[in-house]
Amino acid sequence: MFKFETLHQSKKSAARVGKIYTAHGVIDTPNFVAVGTNGTIKALDSATVCEIGLQLMFCNTYHLLLQPGTKIVKEAGGLHNFIHRKLPIITDSGGFQVFSLAYGSVADELKSRGTKNSGELVLKIDEEGVLFRSYRDGSKFLLTPETSIQAQKDLGADIIIPFDELPPYHIEKEALQLSIARTHRWEERSLRAHLKDPNGQAMYGVIHGGINLDMRKNSCDVLTKMDFDGYAIGGSMGKNKAEMQSILTHTLPLLPKEKPNHLLGIGDLESIDQGILLGIDTFDSSYPTRAARHGVALTWQGQLKLTKAENANTFSPIDKNCTCPTCRQFNLAYIHHLFKAKELTALTLATIHNLHFMVEYMARIREKIMDDLI
Repeated sequence: MFKFETLHQSKKSAARVGKIYTAHGVIDTPNFVAVGTNGTIKALDSATVCEIGLQLMFCNTYHLLLQPGTKIVKEAGGLHNFIHRKLPIITDSGGFQVFSLAYGSVADELKSRGTKNSGELVLKIDEEGVLFRSYRDGSKFLLTPETSIQAQKDLGADIIIPFDELPPYHIEKEALQLSIARTHRWEERSLRAHLKDPNGQAMYGVIHGGINLDMRKNSCDVLTKMDFDGYAIGGSMGKNKAEMQSILTHTLPLLPKEKPNHLLGIGDLESIDQGILLGIDTFDSSYPTRAARHGVALTWQGQLKLTKAENANTFSPIDKNCTCPTCRQFNLAYIHHLFKAKELTALTLATIHNLHFMVEYMARIREKIMDDLI
């Protein structure tokens, strides 16, 4: 059911073009994966997302576990039926919430130097798993490798992630070593639970190690011995692009080339350009859709602030060369008005444009790799 093939390896870099085959369709690589936390891309319905051509969507197990509950999704026939999506879906394990609920966003943690600011929501982390307090109703529940995988079985995503912990950037070496060792044990337990009922799903092992290159190598050594279908690169990727590039340059050659890889949580254009040259196949990020909701459009000439006063009487589209529904039908003056009037339609039109831009951007990159231009 799941297969990966490389169609072309660039003669100029480690960039490659390939295809990932899943039960719900093919994913051309390299590719961008939009984040639909609650089973939807914010401001868009699934039919529109499919029309835009987004081949892979990322949904969050932790949030769907709390609302509406993965058992309800299973009763609906799985996540694809529940959200009316015909194309592939990838789900995370809930492990990122161990980080975000305890420390806030990645940006917050980098500024706070590792100080816990939401520790009341993560009550305990031990060998068994993580005891959470729901941010919705305050109830407690235990998330373990086995319950995380069961939740992802209920969701029925095409690609699933083993349970892991994302240690903060500011962490002592000894604590990082302990976290990685436990994560490796959690991932092995996750894989065992998955293989009891593969369900046509693939599982990607998650490489950890923070900014410590020796620990990254150790994580690759341990996890590549396990029968994962692909590999995701997770954990802290550093505080700047230079650190991230160092980590990826060191890590990617240690992964099996016959399997796909994924960079977790990073998908701005600069990082995509860097990562593709190093051999990354897929990237997930909320950046393009979040930017759209803040009135920032992505164009071939750079970012465009839709709420700038000069757009109030600009009667051309966001991008004259763009073929997305927004640019075909509406002008900047109208979109500027919608943002100023705080109309929800503004968020929808801008999100359609930015997602379409990302789909086109990745298609052009694949063409350049095929022509050995990058």
